[in-house]
Amino acid sequence: MQKTDVIIVGGGLVGLSIAYGLAMLGRQVSVLDEGDDAFRAARGNFGLLWVQGKGYGMSPYVQWTRESVALWPRFAASLQADTGIDIHLRQPGGYQLCLSEDEMAEESRRLFWLREAMDGDYPFELLDSAQLRDRLPGVGPTVVGGCYSPMDGHVNPLKLLQALYAACQIRGVKIINGHRVSAVGQRGSGFELSAGEHCWHAERVVLAAGLGNRALGAALGLDVPVKPNRGQILVTERLKPFLHYPTTYVRQTDEGTVQLGDSHESVGLDDGTGSEVMATIARRAVQCFPQLANVRLVRAWGALRVMSDDGFPVYEAAPSCPGAFVVSCHSGVTLAAMHALRLAPWIGGEFDDPAVAAFSLQRFSLKHEVRHAG
Repeated sequence: MQKTDVIIVGGGLVGLSIAYGLAMLGRQVSVLDEGDDAFRAARGNFGLLWVQGKGYGMSPYVQWTRESVALWPRFAASLQADTGIDIHLRQPGGYQLCLSEDEMAEESRRLFWLREAMDGDYPFELLDSAQLRDRLPGVGPTVVGGCYSPMDGHVNPLKLLQALYAACQIRGVKIINGHRVSAVGQRGSGFELSAGEHCWHAERVVLAAGLGNRALGAALGLDVPVKPNRGQILVTERLKPFLHYPTTYVRQTDEGTVQLGDSHESVGLDDGTGSEVMATIARRAVQCFPQLANVRLVRAWGALRVMSDDGFPVYEAAPSCPGAFVVSCHSGVTLAAMHALRLAPWIGGEFDDPAVAAFSLQRFSLKHEVRHAG
């Protein structure tokens, strides 16, 4: 039986961000990671720090996201100080490109709702096609307009994962790979977890296992409503710098490659790729930036987002199992700073953060009760 203060199940961006935050508080932390055969959202994302449009219909998420991107410079500086790894944080603002008048109208409607929800403190600009091309030379002639927000940015997501892994180890976190947790339950004053023939005991346990949180949560009597949503990404050969701002469809990395993406597919536990979706992604990217028409594609992959029933994060301190926590979200990059610098202290018992209450599992049972009463 191996003992520690906190066990985190899941070694992706969410789990490692929390582990890093707890380690900075001096906690003894172990991370149990399933291994490379797990569904890896952390290795398949777009690398955006995105605020624009997020939180529509749930104003606490708007504020939570904004606070995270505000914490990102401190978070990135801490990682670089610990590891020497530059994760290429850039926060110049970002553009949502609209390919039809309907898209422009829908995006505008959402942004104005968000501005009202934030009492006017929600900066963005609506740009027609001419204004957009002045800002982003090379935008295609059929792009009808766009929305710009100074709140957005991007990082190199693979370097972020590398930096978190290294920083956690430097600060004493034990990262145990190749162990799929098969059982978790309360034992005495803490929790016991099993993975094959191995057992661990900890005072606190954090379920940050992505889609695995549904089964693990059920073992603790929790209904964690998460489901997969696939996104596919294409990557081009390296090009001379031409795109200095992130957009939702096209992003040029610090290495010169260009990422193309933003698909949403309900296909169950299939993280593969499909030619039809890839063709749509490529066609849309060329419509946004015609100069991409003749570049070579060098990689493509699919990854599964971790989506709750309403699309917003889940942060649960299990009332029936004091010391057990569930953390699920599909914005592991954007929220990494918040997870390390705000959520980890909350999990560690440093303070009671009232902002977390809006993201508890209780909201799903309340919605069910309202539907049932209706």
